[in-house]
Amino acid sequence: MTEKRLVTHGTTTPLALWYVGNGQCELEPVAVEEPKPDEVLVQTLFSGVSRGTEGLVSRGEVPESEWLRMRAPFQAGNFPFPVKYGYANVGTVRGGDPDLVGRTVFSLYPHQSAYTLPSSSCMPVPDGVSPERAVLAANMETALNAIWDGKPSPGDHICVVGGGVVGLLTAYVAGRLPGSTVTVIDTNPQREETARALGLSFALPENAPDNQDLVFHTSASAAGLATALACAGDGTSIIEMSWYGARSVATPLGADFHSRRLKLVSSQVGSIPLERQPRWTYRRRLEVAMTLLKDPVLDRLITHEVPFRALPDQLPDLLNKASDVLAAIVVYDAKAC
Repeated sequence: MTEKRLVTHGTTTPLALWYVGNGQCELEPVAVEEPKPDEVLVQTLFSGVSRGTEGLVSRGEVPESEWLRMRAPFQAGNFPFPVKYGYANVGTVRGGDPDLVGRTVFSLYPHQSAYTLPSSSCMPVPDGVSPERAVLAANMETALNAIWDGKPSPGDHICVVGGGVVGLLTAYVAGRLPGSTVTVIDTNPQREETARALGLSFALPENAPDNQDLVFHTSASAAGLATALACAGDGTSIIEMSWYGARSVATPLGADFHSRRLKLVSSQVGSIPLERQPRWTYRRRLEVAMTLLKDPVLDRLITHEVPFRALPDQLPDLLNKASDVLAAIVVYDAKAC
């Protein structure tokens, strides 16, 4: 399980989080290589918990057909277990590339207290974005990709079914279109306050608007998908952002689905939409996502902070589907490296 020991850096042995069994995770010591000139040594400040994807990983629900496609960029181990998984890490560069030493950077690295990676694989956090908020960059990329897939227009009536962090970020970006009206639909009435703080409308499923020009679905539930279809106006696209892992989901494609010519469109952050691929790179997309995080109101999405060493005890509860958590960030010991 533990990575090959190389050079342990500093006085404290770096630790990494591993998913080791259904609902079980452990902190394991890792060795960190000394950085080469084109690499950086990063001391982690914060990492983000992806409640949807990491929940599936924790429960062993990544289907075998997706084991290769679902590998995170710096994943260690293999599905189902043991696996070191995660993709939202913000830290300070402590060595290596002189152009980056001292900078705060974001990378798609798992939960680990210190690590070395290529300079090209990290993104400097711009002025105006706090290190804590920068953890949301991966979620904002997902939202931005979905907006590209949905192709909203100014003045559109748009609803987002599912008021988790990805749904709220998607609604936030859509709500910046001139003249747009964006409604977040969620079964949890406590999400209303956050939605309205972001300049969005809110409704429970029983009060969801209909005849919408565009619908995004992020709830990862059959009931939510049914609500999304019901909200759609004739000829509307429903952008399916949820990933269900190994689960099968009942979808109401009878009744008026065909007569109203509804379109169910998948969206997944792992690839850029085909029409943008000739011009857009993953780095350009991440740069834009990072600039979209400059609004301090987005701090409201960070509802929980967990000490890194407490992850094995607290992470199972954070990944519970019934949890009220929006975004949970992991806080690391600033003295360790």
